[in-house]
Amino acid sequence: MISNDIMLAADIVPSGGMMGVVAAGAFFLILAGAAYIAFKALAKTAKMAIRMFIVVVILVVAVVGSVSLWYFSSDGTPKLKPPADRRR
Repeated sequence: MISNDIMLAADIVPSGGMMGVVAAGAFFLILAGAAYIAFKALAKTAKMAIRMFIVVVILVVAVVGSVSLWYFSSDGTPKLKPPADRRR
């Protein structure tokens, strides 16, 4: 027999908004890591201004992508359908 604690834990399902926050955070962290790797990889081949520009572009994409993932995954208000017209 399954205990009540396990059954309660199985009933918890993350909302769309929470999944959006997780996806946005993961997206930002991945691109922030890519920006760090790009900064270190270009250490001897590019001047500091070029390196910083590339890092800023990657971080802007990360922030915009994270915010858009979070915004579009939020639940907001539910969209209700109007009642169907039944005419005979």
